[in-house]
Amino acid sequence: MEISTLATYHCLAFVWYFFVAYSITHIKTEERPSEVFLYGGQWKYLTVLNLVLQAVFYGVSFLADVLRLIKKLRCAKCIISSRDLLFSVLAFPVSTFVCISFWTLYTYNRELVYPKSLDGVIPLWLNHAMHTAVLPFALLEILALPHRYPAKKKGLILLGFVAFLYITFFAGSLAIIISFYNFGEFLNRMIWGQSKFSS
Repeated sequence: MEISTLATYHCLAFVWYFFVAYSITHIKTEERPSEVFLYGGQWKYLTVLNLVLQAVFYGVSFLADVLRLIKKLRCAKCIISSRDLLFSVLAFPVSTFVCISFWTLYTYNRELVYPKSLDGVIPLWLNHAMHTAVLPFALLEILALPHRYPAKKKGLILLGFVAFLYITFFAGSLAIIISFYNFGEFLNRMIWGQSKFSS
């Protein structure tokens, strides 16, 4: 594919993902079902994080294309390496996972991932932009140009590290909840003593 065509595609994809990420983050607060956006709001959802990730990836890709067009090859080489690492380790696996896992769970029981209460809040086009279009974009990127993958061990370690960081949010929530449990037990013991209550 011509560099100018790639630059146009990457620019349009960047604008698209920026627009979608902007759209989901600007849903009016009063319209959001409280049970869906508790504890971390929408930033706890891999879907929303993936939109930001894709916008960053396509922004980096567009920058690499522009640098190649203006013949800044030394700078372009570094940006291309970053682009390929970002795509191979995060952009492709995460977008594929978001699409397949969302629609599998949605088909099984939509209340697990997208309660009916969201139908009146998130338009259908936005739902598909977040959960469906991400896979065709990822596949189109593979068809558009080759990406240099890192050594498998390095790639999997980086992917595992990012997944660990994401899971840490939930582990942190668990630690906080456990501390509240212990605090409640402490207060109960301070007020009522060591009395044995029948269960």
